[in-house]
Amino acid sequence: MKIGIVCYPTFGGSGVVATELGNALARQGHEIHFITYDQPTRMALFDENIYYHKVDIRTYPLFEYPPYELALASKMVNVAKFEQLDLLHVHYAIPHASAAYMAREILKTQELYVPFITTLHGTDITLVGKDESYAPVVTFSINQSDGVTTVSQSLRADTYEHFEITKQIEVIPNFIDLTRFKKQQKEHFKKAICPKGERLIVHTSNFRKVKRIDDAIKVFCRLRQQIPVKMLLIGDGPERRRIEQLCQDNDLMDDIRFLGKLDAIEEVLSVADLFLMPSEKESFGLAALEAMACEVPVISSNAGGLPELNIHGVTGFMSDVGDVDDMVKNALIILQDDKLPEFKANALKRAKEFDVHKIRPLYEAMYERVIASVPAPNN
Repeated sequence: MKIGIVCYPTFGGSGVVATELGNALARQGHEIHFITYDQPTRMALFDENIYYHKVDIRTYPLFEYPPYELALASKMVNVAKFEQLDLLHVHYAIPHASAAYMAREILKTQELYVPFITTLHGTDITLVGKDESYAPVVTFSINQSDGVTTVSQSLRADTYEHFEITKQIEVIPNFIDLTRFKKQQKEHFKKAICPKGERLIVHTSNFRKVKRIDDAIKVFCRLRQQIPVKMLLIGDGPERRRIEQLCQDNDLMDDIRFLGKLDAIEEVLSVADLFLMPSEKESFGLAALEAMACEVPVISSNAGGLPELNIHGVTGFMSDVGDVDDMVKNALIILQDDKLPEFKANALKRAKEFDVHKIRPLYEAMYERVIASVPAPNN
């Protein structure tokens, strides 16, 4: 199949999933065309089946803001025609689904029908999509899609609850490439960070308020009062400076390091003992899955799709959003010498259930169904 993939080319979950899916499909012999404003962060650079098409965003004095949606739709039309695409797969509703609808309708006037599938990832539904400025367009675009998927049962339920959706939504969970995300021998790094054998705690996110990084810091502070611990904070975003100041004000900088954005995050996860994800909203929890694949148990909230990933008392523990006391209690259980190996083994076992080789065929099957349902010309 020839598949066009539209996504945000960033470190965010939707962009990562879209890019990794494209890489996996290319390895199976499918021809993959990424269409976005910049090269996706995790795109395989030297795969003969992967192509990148840059969306040209031009500014004019007439426009206060560049019309990205129009530029994207035009690029989709161009790529679909020239590369003879079988299907477009757009990740994140805004503005990708509406642009795909526009592109499909333009192509229909040229007697071409290129169907599109929309994958909903989370904040495009739970946050941005609920904004009254966008809700009508989100609803319309989802209902006009030739296929719709979400990454968790929780997000599927949220979509039906908050939007008047008439389309059937299929749940296809996020996945992990276990050839990349696996525990590596990086003990020299662990000794540099934890020279006295301290437990190492990791949090990674896009540093938005919804991630409740304050709670992660509170958990760390209370653990620090009881056992020797260090912490690594990975990522960047609007809350980073405030969190740095919070750590400075509380004299935590000797035990907490801010690493910023990392591509090879699996190297850091390989030496971690515990992963914290206290999010207020989490459609799936891809960062937690990456940690589990590297044999790191998870302390998380029970928000959104996290209960579908983190098995309470087995791969880690879940607490109510904001219940720092419970998170600390559970973290101390995991970090015991006689408990930690078991939790680590269970985390890896659970991660294997989301191996890309198990999830990719679900997308391929959906592609084939959608392509098979394409109406005949002039219909």
